[in-house]
Amino acid sequence: MTAGNRLRQIGDRIVGPGRPVYITGEIGINHNGDLENAFALIDAAAEAGCDAVKFQKRTPEICTPRDQWEIERDTPWGRMTYIDYRHRVEFDEDAYRSINDYCVKRGLHWFASPWDNEAVAFLENFDVPAYKVASASLTDDELLRTLRATGRTVILSTGMSTPQQIRHAVEVLGSENILLCHATSTYPAKAEELNLRVIHTLQAEYPNVPIGYSGHETGLQTTLAAVALGAVFVERHITLDRAMWGSDQAASVEPQGLTRLVRDIRTIEESLGDGVKRVYDSERAPMRKLRRIKGVIAESEENAPEPATV
Repeated sequence: MTAGNRLRQIGDRIVGPGRPVYITGEIGINHNGDLENAFALIDAAAEAGCDAVKFQKRTPEICTPRDQWEIERDTPWGRMTYIDYRHRVEFDEDAYRSINDYCVKRGLHWFASPWDNEAVAFLENFDVPAYKVASASLTDDELLRTLRATGRTVILSTGMSTPQQIRHAVEVLGSENILLCHATSTYPAKAEELNLRVIHTLQAEYPNVPIGYSGHETGLQTTLAAVALGAVFVERHITLDRAMWGSDQAASVEPQGLTRLVRDIRTIEESLGDGVKRVYDSERAPMRKLRRIKGVIAESEENAPEPATV
């Protein structure tokens, strides 16, 4: 298959093999319902060089099991019922208008993971460039059909899912307008459970679909390894401070680490090259100085033009 079969449009960007890795800072609910926190996280993503930030959108009465509604819990805003807490960390339409305007100002895309059909309808009020399906929603056929009907690019995370479940979700969504992300849905995920070679497994299984990586581990090395293995899309949770209150904070990257991550991804994708072995001009002087025996075809190679790149 050619790389062209694996290209997808996200806003004004083309994502896929041979294109810059599309890097998303997953804000999720790490804003803790505070718009100023969201703006600060958008700033961190923009300054690091991310392409996008992502949120999560739920309709609490739909996504929260009825028997959990009245259970009380301690939160940074005092003791409250679980359903009240779920509302506390959701932004309304006015807040998302502000988020949209702020992302435009900072030159970032934004999109979200809708957890129910009402959330999709809510997000359709905005010209989001894509939708993300959280691993927990991979088996929700009704949601997948609703997302497919929007005609927008759908990014599907595959954590906590069997190969058969992934195949079924791809069939429901259709393979023409999706991007698959390898993921392990533990927060934080252990290195021995990341199984990054699944990236190659998915590339072989879905030759017409670009393959990315959604990471929930601590540290940066393994995400960089995912890029070296061919991930064309990278998502990591981001936070202002990993010690902040919230279930996703510990598996998130702080602003300084995010800057390093983006920098190193750009270095890795530049260093991977095209796989064509050649003698670079910068090697010719060392070759003349250090190589005692030129070899059978060394002279013809030395004078040969650079091979054409595709």
